[in-house]
Amino acid sequence: MMAPRLQLERAAWRWIESVRPEDVKTEHIETAYRIRLQACKRGTCRRNCKGNPNCLVGIGEHTWLGEIDENTFHNIDDPNSERRDKNTFVGLTNLGATCYVNTFLQVWFHNLELRQTLYLCQNSRAEEHDAEDDTDYEPQTICEHLQYLFALLQNSNRRYIDPSGLVKALGLDTGQQQDAQEFSKLFLSLLEDTLLKQKNPSVQNIIQQQFGGQCAYVTVCNQCGRESQLLSRFYELELNIQGHKQLTDCVTEFLKEEKLEGDNRYFCESCQSKQNATRKIRLFSLPRILNLQLMRFVFDRQTGHKKKLNTYISFPEIVDMGPYMERKDEKCVYELSAVLIHRGVSAYSGHYIAHVRDARTKDWYKFNDEEIEKMEGKKLQLGIEEDIAEPSKSQTRKPKCSKGFHCSRNSYMLVYKQQVEKEVEKSQSEINVQVPDFLQKLVEKDNRKFEEWCAEMAEMRKQSVDKGKAKHEEVKEIYELLPAEDGQPYEFVPLEWLQKWLDDSTVTKSIDNSKFLCSHGKLHPDKVEDVKRISQKAATLFFSRYRGSPRLDGSSLCQKCVIERCRVLRLKNQLNEDYKVISNLVKAAVDSNEGYWIGKASLRSWRQLALEQLDEKEEETRHTNGKTNGEGSAVLEAQEEALGNRKEEEDAEQNLHFNEDILCSHGGLCISEMERKLVSTEVWNRLKVYFPKAPEFISSQEPCQKCQTLEREDEENEALHKMMANDQKTALLNLFQDKNRPTLQKWPQESDVLYIVSLFFVEEWKKFIRRPTRCNPVSSVGNSALLCPHGGFMFTYDSMIKGDAKLIALLWPSEWDAISRFFLVDQPIKVSRRMEKTQNDTGNYEYHTDPELCLECREGLLFQQQRDLREYTQATIYIRKVVDNKMIVKEAAPDLTMSGSDAEDEREEPKAEGESDPDFNQSNDGAKRQKLSNPSTATSISTSTFTVHQKPGTRRSIRHRKVRGEKALIVSANQTLKELKIQIMHAFSVAPFDQNLSVDGHYLTDDSATLGSLGVIPESVIYFKADEPIADYTAMDDVFQVCMPEEGFKGTGLLGH
Repeated sequence: MMAPRLQLERAAWRWIESVRPEDVKTEHIETAYRIRLQACKRGTCRRNCKGNPNCLVGIGEHTWLGEIDENTFHNIDDPNSERRDKNTFVGLTNLGATCYVNTFLQVWFHNLELRQTLYLCQNSRAEEHDAEDDTDYEPQTICEHLQYLFALLQNSNRRYIDPSGLVKALGLDTGQQQDAQEFSKLFLSLLEDTLLKQKNPSVQNIIQQQFGGQCAYVTVCNQCGRESQLLSRFYELELNIQGHKQLTDCVTEFLKEEKLEGDNRYFCESCQSKQNATRKIRLFSLPRILNLQLMRFVFDRQTGHKKKLNTYISFPEIVDMGPYMERKDEKCVYELSAVLIHRGVSAYSGHYIAHVRDARTKDWYKFNDEEIEKMEGKKLQLGIEEDIAEPSKSQTRKPKCSKGFHCSRNSYMLVYKQQVEKEVEKSQSEINVQVPDFLQKLVEKDNRKFEEWCAEMAEMRKQSVDKGKAKHEEVKEIYELLPAEDGQPYEFVPLEWLQKWLDDSTVTKSIDNSKFLCSHGKLHPDKVEDVKRISQKAATLFFSRYRGSPRLDGSSLCQKCVIERCRVLRLKNQLNEDYKVISNLVKAAVDSNEGYWIGKASLRSWRQLALEQLDEKEEETRHTNGKTNGEGSAVLEAQEEALGNRKEEEDAEQNLHFNEDILCSHGGLCISEMERKLVSTEVWNRLKVYFPKAPEFISSQEPCQKCQTLEREDEENEALHKMMANDQKTALLNLFQDKNRPTLQKWPQESDVLYIVSLFFVEEWKKFIRRPTRCNPVSSVGNSALLCPHGGFMFTYDSMIKGDAKLIALLWPSEWDAISRFFLVDQPIKVSRRMEKTQNDTGNYEYHTDPELCLECREGLLFQQQRDLREYTQATIYIRKVVDNKMIVKEAAPDLTMSGSDAEDEREEPKAEGESDPDFNQSNDGAKRQKLSNPSTATSISTSTFTVHQKPGTRRSIRHRKVRGEKALIVSANQTLKELKIQIMHAFSVAPFDQNLSVDGHYLTDDSATLGSLGVIPESVIYFKADEPIADYTAMDDVFQVCMPEEGFKGTGLLGH
C-alpha cells in the first residue's frame, strides 16, 4: 500500500496526463499546491500530515490546549530543595572520587571535643576579614580550612557544602580514589603538627588526648629472662581480619605472643649472643576515641596489587578493652560511635559512606556525601551497605548476629568512644559547642549568599511562569484563527517555525520563507510539504509580533514552475514508449551516406541519461534545504554556491552528457569507429527531443585531423620504444633476468671491480623493458641519490651486505659499459678489492669505494635512522609465545604465490643445537639465562676500506617471517612496558604479572620504561613466556583497573609537599 504522503503527491500531479503545458489553468495550479485538500480534524491524525498544507494537527498544540500546571512552564528546581531541613545535619559534595575524605570529615565533626578545641585556634585571617566585603574568605592553613568547614557544617543554611577548599589545599586528586585508612593516619598526623604551633596547650594536645594511646613492644629472652621494652604511641589499632569472624579474635591476634627462633632469633644484650625469644605488644593506655582499623585492603603477593577481603566480621556495640590492658583492673569500656563502610568488591573502586552516632541525641545517621539519612529508632542499621554484588559464588552468607552485635563485610574502620559515668555523660551531652563570632560572621555571609541565590532562582521561576502563562493565552488566541476558510485570503508559513512557536523550550525567531522560493521568487511546488496554509488574519498577527519575510500569499503560487513540471512529467511518461521504438529502429541497417553518429555508451544508457536530465531540470529551480526560523540569506547563498560547485565537479567526473563519449580532446569526432554507431535520422530526431544540446555528427563527418596526426606519431614512438627496449634487453639480459649476479659476500674471482647503481633505477628500467609501449624509457642513471651533498658515498661495505642491500644493485664491468652507452651517467660509483700482505704472509682483501665514504654524512644518516626507530607511532610489533623453551607454533610454509627469488629469501639458515629460541635458553634446573650474542656479528665499519674474512653464507630475508598463531600489536615508542603487557593480556589471556618478555636476547623488566628506551622498534619480534597462572582469577578485575603505577598520596600536602 502506498504511503499517504506519496498518495497526496501523486494526486497533486495526476492531471498532467490529460493537460498539455500550454493548457495549464488556475485550477491545475491550485491542485498542484494542494490548496483544495480537506483540513484534518483533531483526533483523526496521530501526527501531522506533512503532505497536506491544510493539516494543523500534531504540530505541538496539544500541550497548550486546556488547563496547564504552572510547573510545566519552567525547568528550575525549587531552590528550597537545597535548603537544610530543621534538626538535620549538613552533607558534603563529592568532587569526583572524594567520598573517602567526606566520611572522615563527618566522623571528626561529630567529635564535640575536637570541634570545640579547633574553634579555639587563633585565626587572625578570619578575624580580620570584613564580612560585609564582597571578597570571599580564603583559608590558608589546614587548621583554618577545618575550622571554616566545621562552622559551615554546624550553622549553614545549605543542605550540603563544598569541601573543595580543603581538598585543594591538601593537593588531592579529585578523580582518583585513595586508601581511606592511609588518609586518616596522614591527615591526623598533619593536623597534630599544625596544632602544635598554637599557643594554647589544650589546643596543642587535642589529637593526642582524643586519639593517642600508648603501647610497648616487649621482647623477652628465653635464656636469661631479660626483658626489653620499646614504648610507642598509636592513633589506631590495625587489626588483621583474615581468618577471623569476631572483632575480639582480631584484637587477641594483635596482642598474641610471637616466637623469635632460628634465623629470626633475638640478640640479647645480657647474653651478648642471639637467643630464642618471645615478642608481644602490651597496651598501657587507650585514648578517649578508639579507632580500630580493619585491614580489608591487603597486598596480594601473587598479583602484585592490593585486593579487598570481603570477610564478615562481627563487632559489638559495647566492648570492654580491660582484659587486653597491661593493668587488668583498669576500666576501659567503649561504646560504638561510628562505622565507616566501603561498598564494592575491589580495592581500586567502590564507594565510601559513614554511619555516625549523634553524641547528643544518640540517634544514628548515615552520611553518604550530599545525602544524609536518619536511622529509625536508636539502633545502627547497616542495611543496603551489605547488599552488594557477590564477588564469587563461593562467597559465604551473612551470619546471624546476637543482640548488641553487628556483622559486616564492608566495614573498614570502627570508632569506639570511651564510656563515662552517667552524670558526666549527661553533662557532656548537654555541651553546646558554639561557633566563635569571627567564624559565625563568615557563615552568615555564606548564608546571605545562599538566600540571595534562592531569591534569584525563585524570581527566575516566577518569570518563567509568567512568560508561560502569556504564551498560553497567545496560543489559545491564535491557534483558533489558523485554519484558512474556503474563499478567504491565506498565507504560507514554515511548518518548522510553527512547531518551534509551540515549543516553549526554544526561543521563537523571525519567520524566514526565503528557502521555500523558486527561481522566479515564488513558492516552489516541491516545498509545499514544508509549509502550512493559514488564514491571513493569523499570518498578520505572526508577522506583527515576530517579524520576518517574505510573505507568501495566494499570488505566490508559481505558474511557470507548474508548467515546466507538467512538461517534464509528460516527457517522463513518453520516455518508455520512445525507448521501445528506438530499440527496434537501431537494429535496422542504415545507409552509410545518411544518418548520424552516436556513441555506443550513450546509446546503451540514453534512457537513464534522459531520466537524470529530466530530474536535473526539476532541481534547477529548487533552493538548497536549510534551517527555518530565521536563517540569513547570506548563509543560503554560500550553501548554494558550495553545492553548485560540487555538482559541477561531479558532472565533469562522471561525464554523463549524451553523445560526448565520441568527442575527442579537441572537440571533434573521435577517430575510433569502435566507440560509435551510425543511426537513422528518425532515431536521432527522437533523441534530440531529450538532448537538444547534444553534439551532432552526420555520417559524412571527418574524424579530428589533429587526433589522426597524433595517432601516427604515437605509432612511430611505440616502434622506436620497442626497438630501444629490445637493444637494451639484449645487452643487459642477465640484469633483466636477475641471473649471474655478483655479490659482495662472495666476491667473483673473474673481476676486481664492480659497479653500483641505485636499485630504483634498475626497477624503473625493468618496467620499461617489460612494457615499452606503456612506460616511458629511462634516460639517466641518477647515482647522485646515493651520494651526500659533499659528493661522498653514503654506504659502508658492511651496510651494503645487510640492510642497505635493498637500495643498490651491483653490475659487472661489461654491464657498466652498456649502461654508459645507453644512459646518461651523472656519477660513476664502483667498489674494488686488492690483496694486502700481512706479517705472516697470509693475505686479506681490502675493499675501496670510489667516491670514498663521507664519514660525517654517514654518521648523520645513522643517527637519523636510530632516532626514527625510537620515535615511532602506530607501528606493528609481533608477539611470539614460548612454551617449555620451544615455540608454541610451527612456522608457516612459504607462500605459494611467491616468485623464485622471494622463495629463496624465505629460506632460513640451519641453527646450531640449543639455538631454537633466540631469547629463552634454560639449563637443566629450569633457571632462565640470557643468551649472549656473538661479538663478531657486531663489527662496525667506519672507513671506506674494509677488511673481511669471507665465508660462504645464505642470503637472508629482510621481511618479517610468517608464523602461525603469532599476534601483531599496534604500539608507539612512548608507550610503557606495563601498557604493552595489558595489550598482551587481552591478546593471550595471561595476566601481566605472569608475563616474561624478551627482545633481541635481553629481558624486558622495567614496567615504567617506554618501548623506545627498551629497544623495541617497528617490526620487532618479542618472545613471550607465561608463568604458571595464579589460582585466584578474581584478581584479574584489579589488573584491568591498575594500568598505571600506584602513587598513593605522593606529591600531596599530606606528605608535606
